Amino acid sequence: MEYNFDEIIDRRNTNSENMDGWRTYIFKDDPDRVFPYKDDQFIRMWVADMEFAVAPEIRQAIADRLEKKILGYTAVWDPEYYTALARWCKDRYRLSFPKEQLVFSPGVIPALYQFVEDLVEKDEKVITFTPAYGFFLHACEYSDVKLVCSALKRIEGRFEPDYDDFAKKAADPKVKMLMLCNPHNPTGTVWTEEELRKIGEIAEKNDLWIVSDEIHCDLLRSGLRHTPMANAMPKYEKLITCMSASKTFNLAGMLHSNIIIRNREERRRFVSRDKNIGSANPLSLAAHKAAYSRGIHWLESLKKYLDGNFEFVRSFLEKNIPEAKFTIPGATYFAWIDLRNVLPTVGDLPLFFAENAGVLLEGGNGLFVADADGYVRLNLAMPRLLVERGLARIKDAIKGQRARRMSRICCAGKTAY
Repeated sequence: MEYNFDEIIDRRNTNSENMDGWRTYIFKDDPDRVFPYKDDQFIRMWVADMEFAVAPEIRQAIADRLEKKILGYTAVWDPEYYTALARWCKDRYRLSFPKEQLVFSPGVIPALYQFVEDLVEKDEKVITFTPAYGFFLHACEYSDVKLVCSALKRIEGRFEPDYDDFAKKAADPKVKMLMLCNPHNPTGTVWTEEELRKIGEIAEKNDLWIVSDEIHCDLLRSGLRHTPMANAMPKYEKLITCMSASKTFNLAGMLHSNIIIRNREERRRFVSRDKNIGSANPLSLAAHKAAYSRGIHWLESLKKYLDGNFEFVRSFLEKNIPEAKFTIPGATYFAWIDLRNVLPTVGDLPLFFAENAGVLLEGGNGLFVADADGYVRLNLAMPRLLVERGLARIKDAIKGQRARRMSRICCAGKTAY
């Protein structure tokens, strides 16, 4: 089947976060704040969902479920879901796990909140690598727990752990949990098995719980393979793996995730404290089952299209904004771009590009915890025409800022003269 990733879909009047929620999410602002651009003029390269149509196989599965005419209380009762997920994990990343270790959550984010609440006391700490997904910090703040940051090192364009720094901070007896993003968001790093083992050895030495957020595990560049933390640490009982089809198949609003908990006591506690009372959205369940059983061809087509988008961004930046530092990441659909040498005097890059380019994007420590100032994250999961338009606007905004800066310098020189 051919899939049309060039289709531009009108998302107005759908109550989407992408269309209607950006003021409060990006800028923590008044939802009625006025910008120089009208809302329907913005190019949206920010929130982590796609501008692509959901796979027709999944849409059909949802339609078939609706034909049953009743949407009552639902949970995962039959073995078909586990069978489909287990086959997917084994085929794609050689991961196997017993059925009894699998539990569910409305999303990875609620699960993160629950694990911090369950496993870390208020005077204890969680550690993560930065820059980091903002909700790692929010989950800690919710439980009045401190988040300790270990900055990644950029080596020849690739972000890698600073093992000495991580080991030193993980040895703090107050640190009880590692929140790991595998693959990493926002940098897009695909951790090697050796890197995961080194991280795991340090965590195990300090008896840390490891919560591995692997929601981007299927969004790798063509030809690369994901290594689950569970494969790097096959016997470590204090490991929790969080996965979902939501990012991979553009099902973010369907609110369903797979949580693999090895430790029996924490599994019991997690289920007993489940604020969703163990239920699942019947349409979400149908969608995820279809994704794992019939979504492979759509996914492979998507990955090839995303590869093309990344190559376009790399070429565009080299030609038009050569001072920007960018390497095509191994995973995710995000471009993590270093603009520190491009706009050194601009403090709030998301606000600058919203006001001067009509492009919505994310960046900086306010959204990615630490070690992110001067960087922006562009969502490239959209038709290439929109990527082209967004980058053209970004280029023009940078050109305008440079012209204004030179004008101020010239005026200051004339005044001094």
